[in-house]
Amino acid sequence: MAEPIPHSAQAAEAPWLEEMPPRKIVAELDRYIVGQDAAQKAVAIAIRNRWRRSQAPDDIRDEITPYNIIMIGPTGVGKTEVARRLARLAGAPFVKVEASKFTEVGYVGRDAESMVRELVDTAISMVRTEREDDVWPQAEQKADDRLLDILLPPPPPKLERTEKSETVFVVGPGGGASAETSDADASRQRSREKLRKMLLEGKLDDREVDIEVTPQSYPMLDLLQAPPGMEGQDINFSEMLQEMLPKRKKRRTVRVAEARRILVDEELKKLVDMDDVVNEALDRVENHGILFIDEIDKIAGERSQAGGPDVSREGVQRDLLPIVEGSTVQTRYGYVRTDHILFIAAGAFHASKPSDLIPELQGRFPIRVELTSLSEADFIRIMTEPESALVKQYQALVAAEGATLEFKADGIAEVARIAALANERMENIGARRLHTVMAALMEDSLFELPESAEKKLVFDGARVRDRLAAIVADDDLRRYIL
Repeated sequence: MAEPIPHSAQAAEAPWLEEMPPRKIVAELDRYIVGQDAAQKAVAIAIRNRWRRSQAPDDIRDEITPYNIIMIGPTGVGKTEVARRLARLAGAPFVKVEASKFTEVGYVGRDAESMVRELVDTAISMVRTEREDDVWPQAEQKADDRLLDILLPPPPPKLERTEKSETVFVVGPGGGASAETSDADASRQRSREKLRKMLLEGKLDDREVDIEVTPQSYPMLDLLQAPPGMEGQDINFSEMLQEMLPKRKKRRTVRVAEARRILVDEELKKLVDMDDVVNEALDRVENHGILFIDEIDKIAGERSQAGGPDVSREGVQRDLLPIVEGSTVQTRYGYVRTDHILFIAAGAFHASKPSDLIPELQGRFPIRVELTSLSEADFIRIMTEPESALVKQYQALVAAEGATLEFKADGIAEVARIAALANERMENIGARRLHTVMAALMEDSLFELPESAEKKLVFDGARVRDRLAAIVADDDLRRYIL
């Protein structure tokens, strides 16, 4: 039974994002994001500067500050999409957080330092996965040996010594005699190899075996976990008690396939040195970590006239300031310096403007990039060009029912025109309007498709207009498109 290669192992073969030239980073982002060249260029330079700093001499390396960016633009133009694609492309630790979820220290809710702790957890998981991929063949070999010992138990010790002590003298063709041991061991080894072959081919997967496993956690210890939103302290009492309590073994009856997975996991934990993982992860966070702070405009606003700071606005900004400036944050794995973590912030700034942020925080985001609103022509490109374009997504959904979906050029243009018209008449929500228009267009087809005899759906301009005629003609589009 061949184990699939973990996704991270395949991704690890590609170079880190910051090792790519800026032009290649932009080309990678272009595969999923339409337009916004200025934002892509700024992000590419900032990420490449991470690698450039690592190549600088030691005496000046610590003086090179990150190229922090704040992206400004209306909703639905690609700010969050940039973060999503960076997370998939970056080999460095990357975390996206929502600024609106933070509250000032001392109040119920998440404190700003929790995003650094989340970044460390991400790095630990990333490095541990890489280390596990390196020792995966060894873990499989050890797990298979343990499983074969269960399927073909070794003989009792006394019998084993008796069999080994037996010697047989064999006379060869030339008349000479040679001593050979009993063939019991050889027979057992042949049986073991046959079982190994059947195991690897998956022929034993449905067979049940009894294995001893170590429970992952004690149920009662889960009560000691901090409730959601109040995880400020990094003292994990459940982990401390698990280390103090004796390791209990639990016997389970499982199928061979499940037993092999469990045993491989146990062997991986034995082979991976977690101290080395933690050290490598902390170094990556400090020198290569990227924190994307979305919805930063939600914590911006006019100064409080009542004299006291706003708990979820100005107070959060003051808590963010030392982290972005560079400070030391305590995590369960040790202290982390944030001096060289790259911060990328984004916000629509509909009800506020960047100057509403406190001046000190503004100064920590020296690079400002404005993202432009999307036009009808951009909508056409969004529906067709990206690798995960909306049309391709619907084609995959329709293919699951054994049907095909085709959009003519004039059909795509009509969808884009209606989406742009809806944005003009109502709130401009950018490319997200395409999802609502396409949902209204495909609603009847997706509902009737399983029982329909028509297995080839073709949408041209006339059919799109006919399907969406009621929406286009009605001035109150809110009744049809959210």
